[in-house]
Amino acid sequence: MSKDSYISPLSQRYASKEMQYIFSQDKKFSTWRRLWIALAETEMELGLKQDGNPVITQDMIDEMKEHITDINYEVAEAREKQVRHDVMSHVYAYGKQCPKAAGIIHLGATSCYVGDNTDIIIMREGLLLLKKKLINVIASLADFADKYKDLPTLAFTHFQPAQPTTMGKRATLWIQEFLMDLYDLEYVCSSMKLLGSKGTTGTQASFMELFDGDEAVIDKIDPMIAQKMGFEECYPVSGQTYSRKLDTRVLNVLSGIAASAHKFSNDIRLLAHLKEVEEPFEKNQIGSSAMAYKRNPMRCERIASISRYIMIDALNPAITSASQWFERTLDDSANKRLSVAEGFLACDGVLDLCINVSNGLVVYPKVVRKHLDEELPFMATENILMDAVKQGGDRQKLHERIRSLSMEAGRAVKEEGSRNNLLELIAADDAFPMDMNELETTLDPHDYIGRAPSQVTNYLNGVIRPLLDENSDLLGVQAEITV
Repeated sequence: MSKDSYISPLSQRYASKEMQYIFSQDKKFSTWRRLWIALAETEMELGLKQDGNPVITQDMIDEMKEHITDINYEVAEAREKQVRHDVMSHVYAYGKQCPKAAGIIHLGATSCYVGDNTDIIIMREGLLLLKKKLINVIASLADFADKYKDLPTLAFTHFQPAQPTTMGKRATLWIQEFLMDLYDLEYVCSSMKLLGSKGTTGTQASFMELFDGDEAVIDKIDPMIAQKMGFEECYPVSGQTYSRKLDTRVLNVLSGIAASAHKFSNDIRLLAHLKEVEEPFEKNQIGSSAMAYKRNPMRCERIASISRYIMIDALNPAITSASQWFERTLDDSANKRLSVAEGFLACDGVLDLCINVSNGLVVYPKVVRKHLDEELPFMATENILMDAVKQGGDRQKLHERIRSLSMEAGRAVKEEGSRNNLLELIAADDAFPMDMNELETTLDPHDYIGRAPSQVTNYLNGVIRPLLDENSDLLGVQAEITV
């Protein structure tokens, strides 16, 4: 590997080999060749003739099929230096390998026929890979939610202690956001269409010439190409390009995944600070160069870091789509090469990290309980108040008294570093007809988690397990982190 020139961290450190292949030169140019074959086959099957003779023959098609993947890059690159046009350079190189077919390659098409259709094909394949990884993130978090559905933990609003939830219930909140992303991905993916072959301004004028103005025949071109390339249909109208709005829709899906991953990783980072939950930490991993004891949540930090890049990257296709002129301009091309590919590679890397982290989360129940015990006396005051009223107390007077004692206990915790002694204060107050043993019965955390366990069970059984059963063929991804 070269050490004297820039290498993208996406290929060196973050993105999987699968996603890198989808956006590779081999994938791109072999897809160009498959598209040229689909076009030539379609023209042949529709009976394209010149002076009564077939323009395209089966031996031409067979010759083209023999050279789909053995791309003669050196010929194309040398030609591009001369003509400054990547598509025509590859038409020339393909023709050198297919002398019988050289004259009919790209017949009737414009550059966007291969460029744009390939972009759509590649984006759809990229989305399908992301779908597989999203499913696996959801599956891992579902297992985590099920395992810890009964483990009470402090919930937080404003990152201040609030009424308890369970560790598993919190995980369902992460799952639900990833599930929204999955639904968005599936919708966009299912609604993607090919550009087809519509010519330089989308009017198919070249095919009017080729097929002598027979619109009934021309109407068959796009559906036949779509079928050959694994799509149901093509967009019914276009300029020279497919609408760049499609890139916006796709990158918005990636941005949504990034937002969910960022939120998930932030929660784990906060829990790591509390020492309640940690991401996987390998035996020989170093947390800090200076502080040997540290176990920094570097994987979750990386998730957040790359996710921010993806969310900002989604602005590129949005601005590009908004600024296109009429049937096309070329100010989209260089931006698309960067923003779309890097968005996919980055999102792929984020989901691999999410799979890795969610598969290896470590929970420390005793620390979780310790933090609960520090706050439960405050949360038990409502139950204590009700019990005292049942035993004949005056609710208004007891409320004021318990408020005053809570303030006293809170002050001692914050100003003196004392433990929470609210129950002792209440037991010693004559206004409350309860001793310490009675008060301690109010401190079972399970009394304060509401329906959290059953909500987890109902959500997993009613929503998530059926989804995972439907996509069982996509399960089992194990994400290895490069560094």
